[in-house]
Amino acid sequence: MRLKNKVAIVTGGSRDIGRAVSIQLAQEGAKVVINYHSNKSNAEETLKQITDNGGEGIIVKGDVTKSAEVAELINKTKETYGDEIHILVNVAGGMIARKATLEIDEDFWDEVMDLNLKSVFLVSQATIPHMKSGAAIVNLSSLAGRDGGGPGASAYATAKGGIMTYTRSLAKELGPKNIRVNAVLPGMIATTFHDTFSKPEVRVNVANATLLKREGTASEVADLVVYLASDQASYITGTNVDINGGLNFS
Repeated sequence: MRLKNKVAIVTGGSRDIGRAVSIQLAQEGAKVVINYHSNKSNAEETLKQITDNGGEGIIVKGDVTKSAEVAELINKTKETYGDEIHILVNVAGGMIARKATLEIDEDFWDEVMDLNLKSVFLVSQATIPHMKSGAAIVNLSSLAGRDGGGPGASAYATAKGGIMTYTRSLAKELGPKNIRVNAVLPGMIATTFHDTFSKPEVRVNVANATLLKREGTASEVADLVVYLASDQASYITGTNVDINGGLNFS
């Protein structure tokens, strides 16, 4: 119970990595606020898995690319669990579509940046005033942020690279307050993201290119996130931690 009685917000907490993070935070004793955008049933299933195992949490609908809805997320967190927030995990994001540079219009570029990068800024900005010494922020970036991503992923990769830089900047800003900020960079993880955007043969090739010869799992990513959110990682901040089976050593 490394996180007993701590309050944690997980954006995009209703499925895949966000669900695994929410469940494991609760297993460690945190009270988890599960943010979701549109799929309430997924969020309810995540919460059910938490409560069925004796954990505590709530679900809160909200578009984290909109400042007013982010403010409501924070308000509902405070109304339920009090004024202090101990952990923020920014998971919400997505590729939306694979498009080559000449296929990308301004609206698409802005949509990808808003979903993946602006959301991290807005939620972090709204949460920080409610964090005290010992609090932690963990952002979800991607291997794409290091290597530029696969075909048609330039906008997504750029946004994820921005998260890496913002993580470092925010760590410098909040370090004097003893608030830690780190990012996790998953590689090929078996999630609905890759079910949607990666061809089966590509997934097989990438998995075989890893040193461990397989895809990772959402629960393995969640293990790393929970560690970085806990006091066991109390001297780790400003890092972008790879979790990709040895596919990339950067």
